[in-house]
Amino acid sequence: MPDLILASASPRRAELLQQIGLDFQVQPADIDETPASLETPEHYVERLARDKALSIAREHPHKLVLGSDTSVIHNEEILGKPESSEQAVSMLQALSGSSHQVLTAVALAKGTECWSRVVVTDVTFRELEAAEISAYVASGEPMDKAGSYGIQGLGGIFVSSIRGSYSAVVGLPLQETAALLAQAGHPVIQFWPSTKESQR
Repeated sequence: MPDLILASASPRRAELLQQIGLDFQVQPADIDETPASLETPEHYVERLARDKALSIAREHPHKLVLGSDTSVIHNEEILGKPESSEQAVSMLQALSGSSHQVLTAVALAKGTECWSRVVVTDVTFRELEAAEISAYVASGEPMDKAGSYGIQGLGGIFVSSIRGSYSAVVGLPLQETAALLAQAGHPVIQFWPSTKESQR
């Protein structure tokens, strides 16, 4: 893989990139994540993903930089990462027994150029009991996650259905990430290992 930087401190995004066989460096981007006035959720997540990628690409103009951002949308409200246990409980109570959307944007930058995609996934929670919410918040898992849950962790037991990209809900849409890399001339299959048997 040509020099690739993941502009995120998320261990989940790193695990997803490793899953598709990529080697990369990690350099988290430090940007202002305040939503703009009247900004749509789709524009918000795409802007943040692009800002993250471009901020690191400016420092490393000859490297490819991946940025990503995820937001949970419930009743047209953006649910970010909870700032307290009480806020996490409130978010989970709101999501209980209802559907929400997970918007994840991925951006690939090189120098001043940047390409991006936004993926929308519909997720439905079953009804959650108060004791489940309390135990989940006490585990600490919700505290660094948009919408106060991680589908790939303990919170996976709350999800009754999903329509769309599972990896996008985790934090990085793999299909779209691979498409952006291919568009930039670096299809991921070029970097997959091969056995001697498969080369015969």
